[in-house]
Amino acid sequence: MTAIATSRALMDGRVRYRALALRRTALLAALLAALCISVCVDMALGPANYTIQQILAALFNAASVSDQLRVVVWDIRMPIALMAVTVGASLSVAGAQMQTILANPLASPFTLGISAAASFGAALALVMGTAILPFAVTYMVPINAFLMAMAAAMFIHFASTMRGVTVETIVLLGIALVFTFNALLSLLEYLASEQALAAVVFWTMGSLTKATWGKVAITALVLIVTVPLFARQAWSLTALRLGEEKAASFGVDVRRLRLTTMMTVSLLAAIPVSFVGTIGFIGLVGPHMARMLVGEDQRFFLPASVLCGALLLSVTSVVSKTLLPGAILPIGVITALVGVPFFFVLIFTSRKRAW
Repeated sequence: MTAIATSRALMDGRVRYRALALRRTALLAALLAALCISVCVDMALGPANYTIQQILAALFNAASVSDQLRVVVWDIRMPIALMAVTVGASLSVAGAQMQTILANPLASPFTLGISAAASFGAALALVMGTAILPFAVTYMVPINAFLMAMAAAMFIHFASTMRGVTVETIVLLGIALVFTFNALLSLLEYLASEQALAAVVFWTMGSLTKATWGKVAITALVLIVTVPLFARQAWSLTALRLGEEKAASFGVDVRRLRLTTMMTVSLLAAIPVSFVGTIGFIGLVGPHMARMLVGEDQRFFLPASVLCGALLLSVTSVVSKTLLPGAILPIGVITALVGVPFFFVLIFTSRKRAW
């Protein structure tokens, strides 16, 4: 009887797991469908509004539409719409894995100072004309932003490996980096000319309007390379959520996993920020949305983070075009307005949640 009961329990467990996996897969499919709709709406909006039917015709039957529509869709609006998708996905995945390896619900590229470091690097180029790599003067704004963001991320990682450093200490270090780089940025703004000051302010607000196919390709390539690396470590990252000791008992090299993950996350967070400026809270809100929908299992959590981040920034791009007719609001402003209330909710509920 015991063997029969055990067999039935195992069978029931398999049935429940398959039902859960099917539900999670359906949620991922729904997120993908919503993302496709949002991208089409994003491309339809602008100074000259088009219908969804016209956008689809330009995408799938370009010969049947006017040259003007084809140029507007393919050369102007599609790079912006796809940049929103790739940047949102990159920041969300970066935030998700930061929260995983640091075991902190408030970890993200924005809250740990990576975005602030990128802003300071860009301001060095815009105000002082300083290129961290002297042989790359032509692209010194994105390169400066990328190198400063990577430096901040590496500082956070190596600080986390020091003996006696706790998760709370890492968060405090991130907050210290935010204030430090913001203070340095304010100093540069004080010394800047009117033209340079306007350029710095616009860059720090975050914008997708300067997206090009080249920038989209680079951001997408980094995403395509890094996500499979995380997928290969899905079991280890899921085990790490149970705690360091349990993960180590399962054979996970926690120190090495954190090192490789943090290096990959640094690249994933720095590239988008260097192209579009400071866009906050996508890396914080996206992972939590994914976690609420599919749970902690990285096999579902990782693709859900990709889709939630991409959908959030795509919808934000749509909102930025519709709030003020004839104007496109800085996208970083809108993400902050959405993210700050969510941030407060996390702070006040984190004590009740088991992390």
